Amino acid sequence: MLKKLVVIAMLSTAAYSQEPVRPAPGAKTPAPTRARKLTTSEFDSYLVHPEKVLLVDVRRPDEVSTIGGFPVYLSIQLKDLKNHLNEIPKDREIITVSNHAARAGVAADLLDDAGFKVLGAVGADTYQLDGGKLAIKIPVPPAHPAGDTARAAGAATK
Repeated sequence: MLKKLVVIAMLSTAAYSQEPVRPAPGAKTPAPTRARKLTTSEFDSYLVHPEKVLLVDVRRPDEVSTIGGFPVYLSIQLKDLKNHLNEIPKDREIITVSNHAARAGVAADLLDDAGFKVLGAVGADTYQLDGGKLAIKIPVPPAHPAGDTARAAGAATK
């Protein structure tokens, strides 16, 4: 009888583990983009000629500091990109960057529509997981409790 229960438990576990993963209720699924998602080797081949390529990183600063980034890039969050198009040079080929290339794809489409030459999109986290090397990781300074900050400010004025 015990053997039957073990077999039944194993079968039900196997059946459960094969169920498709469904997004959480209310979770957004990324909209498809026209942007080409670059492979790690394609991206690395573009980085060999940094004078020809401009990386536009659309991640938040905290994402760059925790995951890491690349040696030279233009940081403009996706929500602000439309307002900064005139600051992006048009003489360079552009690769957009986000964590997993979803936001980078949206940014690539926006830049392509505005007349920029976009090579594709890459995810920094995905790139690193695929063996790519991120060049920088910006340390985040430790947070100070409000009381410590006030004391430090008061001490500086005495």
